[in-house]
Amino acid sequence: MYLFLKNLSALAALVICFTPMLSFADDTSRNKEIQERFTKCDTNHDGKLTLNEAKGCMPRIYDNFSRIDAQSRGFVTIAEIQAMADR
Repeated sequence: MYLFLKNLSALAALVICFTPMLSFADDTSRNKEIQERFTKCDTNHDGKLTLNEAKGCMPRIYDNFSRIDAQSRGFVTIAEIQAMADR
């Protein structure tokens, strides 16, 4: 029984240690996907995504555009989209 508990404790410690790495990998993967889709949708390649550019290409961004574009500038950036995804 002692050996079982010792092995269980070791397994739990490994899970705790690697959990942050898994979430980091998920964030990295998500940010890479955002970058790729943003680049594809930014048709004039100015580093800004307008509502019109998001319309057919990034529907979730289009649906939440005014929330992401909190300053009402008429465009969103990759950083703003990633920050919204982090919430």
